[in-house]
Amino acid sequence: MSRLKGVSQRDTRAGFKAEQRDCGASVPQGLLKAARKSGQLNLSGRNLSEGLKHLDCNSNLLETIPSELAAMESLELLYLRRNKLRFLPEFPSCKLLKELHVGENQIEMLGAEHLKHLSSIIVLDLRDNKLKSVPDEITFLQSLERLDLSNNDISSLPYSLGKLHLKFLALEGNPMRTIRRDIINKGTQEVLKYLRSKIKEDEASQRDFVTDTAMTLPSESRVNMHAIITLKILDYSDKQTTLIPDEVFDAAKSNIITSINFSKNLLCEIPKRIVELKEMVSDVNLSFNKLSFISLELCMLQKLTVLDLRNNFLSSLPEEMESLRLQTINLSFNRFKILPEVLYCIATLETILISNNQVGSVDPAKLKTMENLITLDLQNNDLLQIPPELGHCVNLRTLLLDGNPFRVPRAAILMKGTAAVLEYLRDRIPT
Repeated sequence: MSRLKGVSQRDTRAGFKAEQRDCGASVPQGLLKAARKSGQLNLSGRNLSEGLKHLDCNSNLLETIPSELAAMESLELLYLRRNKLRFLPEFPSCKLLKELHVGENQIEMLGAEHLKHLSSIIVLDLRDNKLKSVPDEITFLQSLERLDLSNNDISSLPYSLGKLHLKFLALEGNPMRTIRRDIINKGTQEVLKYLRSKIKEDEASQRDFVTDTAMTLPSESRVNMHAIITLKILDYSDKQTTLIPDEVFDAAKSNIITSINFSKNLLCEIPKRIVELKEMVSDVNLSFNKLSFISLELCMLQKLTVLDLRNNFLSSLPEEMESLRLQTINLSFNRFKILPEVLYCIATLETILISNNQVGSVDPAKLKTMENLITLDLQNNDLLQIPPELGHCVNLRTLLLDGNPFRVPRAAILMKGTAAVLEYLRDRIPT
């Protein structure tokens, strides 16, 4: 319960109460009884909005709130628990609102428009709703101290949340994928510390992608000729472009190129001219784009061994990739629901990274045939069970399974490492 001065300390969950210390207006009981019969409550002309600090509308059937409520300039505490709200109301005039309790509703989305007016909010209760995400605009709430997000459908948090000075953050009951359970269990400050560390990692990564410009082509494309000549890298990353200009490929002519970096752009398809480098390139980075399919041009890169496709919109891979001699593939943060069938056919694969997808199953018999596979990252997927036969994949040196909804192996077994997990699985194989 808040300690705000001038607010009654009696139970705020006992129905509809409009409390006012500074003016004598009240809601007659007869008016409330009539409202229950008619389904309408008209409070016009009663000056309720003047001086009203605390309003309790818990346990009703509210789907929206009236505009008059959003115009109450003196309001400091508002209770809207156990209603039928599908979105967080907007409060453009409630500049003094310090506590907003909207738990146990049906709120599915938070947006900037819902948060931008809550500059004074200290407590925000959103527990037991249907939220799937938290927007970066949560940082609008610079005064926020207590945030309850428990029992929603949230799988990740924006790193920017770490910038807030929260004293309490509740996350239990969410299918959290991007933060390890042991970090969440350590409490609010450890979660915020983790989020701040990810911000620093992102900033460092962005600095790494800043390249010196040695040449400006007529199209104003900035091509790093130093990387081409000295490092044998064709780098056109972090440009936020939807296509790679022809001048980039033209600049690579007459040079040996072993690596391509087109990451952090807005590519919806792989540039067709990539095939011009099919006899040289061994490493391709197409991460952080908007790819939803893999074109056949990529499948023609004869010497490709390392392929980074993380953070795209992929849900399948073409069977033509079987001809590649890949050693490492990164498919993390995409939309795969199964381990792509073609991967089982690439005998040279040593590392498969497919965390943070929606993978629901793997084929242990086919994985066993992949004799070179030593690293398999399946963290933060939708695996409901781990087949015991996976224990036969004795070549695996690193098997990562955290963040899946299966019950066994237990977390204590996972913490012992890959060898212990494989042994545990083998012991469970029916004889």
